[in-house]
Order: sequence, then structure tokens, then C-alpha cells
Amino acid sequence: MINYSVCLLGNPQDEMAPEKAYAKPQMAELMSFNKFVKHIADHNGVYTRGTVKGVISDMCECLVEMLLEGKKVQLGDLGNFWISLSSEGAENLKAFTAANITSVNIIFTPGDDFQNLLSRAEFNPVSSRSAQKATLKAEKEGLSTVDLEAAKA
Repeated sequence: MINYSVCLLGNPQDEMAPEKAYAKPQMAELMSFNKFVKHIADHNGVYTRGTVKGVISDMCECLVEMLLEGKKVQLGDLGNFWISLSSEGAENLKAFTAANITSVNIIFTPGDDFQNLLSRAEFNPVSSRSAQKATLKAEKEGLSTVDLEAAKA
């Protein structure tokens, strides 16, 4: 179940355009690596948490190694990983050196398991984080009303 709230956003390219309502996902929790490893191990039964953790850790190290060798890595239904570069411009081709490169970025393209998530998802509308916070504060203070406009400011 994906919790979402709705917010109004303007168009940054057209300040005169009216704001429109858009959905914004609300994450239920940040799942730690160890908790995710335990989840995987509990699903499989054959592999221990230590084995799962080791395989994932080794995969990450090897993925970085292959990316730094300039390879595009296909991880089956998970997807593809490769790098892109950001750089500062130089006056001409001759003046450009590796010193102009400012960052190495990892690009990820999802595989088949991540395609068409919309058809598999269920959605649950919830209040915005600011409204939830204001409501909880009001409840703790014994208030019977909440000023949502003040909470959003």
C-alpha cells in the first residue's frame, strides 16, 4: 500500500500558470540494509542472513569495480547500471582535460521486475506531513481544532 498526500505545485517555467494538485508519496519507513537482508533471508529460507548480506555486499563492490572499468552492468530483472560524467566546459577540444570532469554519476534503468508498477500498486490517501504533525500537536495539547494554514506556513 502506497500512502500519498496531495500538494499544490506551480510551474517553475511559467510563474503565471495556476498551481495544480499532484500526488506525493509518503514513505512509511527507511528500511535499513540489515532489515532488508533479514527480509530476503526470511523469504528464501535456504540462505542465512550472513550469506545474503555477503552476496549483496560483494555485488556492490563488484558493481563499483565494473562501473569504474567503464562497463555497463546488466543485473537481470533488477536493471542496468552504467556511468555518466559531468564536466566543466573548455574553450576547445585541445584545452579539455580530465581535470574538467567534475563528477561520475551512476545511471540506473529498471528492469522487467520494476516495469508497470502502477498496475500492481494500491494507493491510500493520507494527510500531509505538516497536517499530521499539527494534529498530533493539537491532540497532545488537548485542543479540539487545528489551524492547517498555520501548520503549512
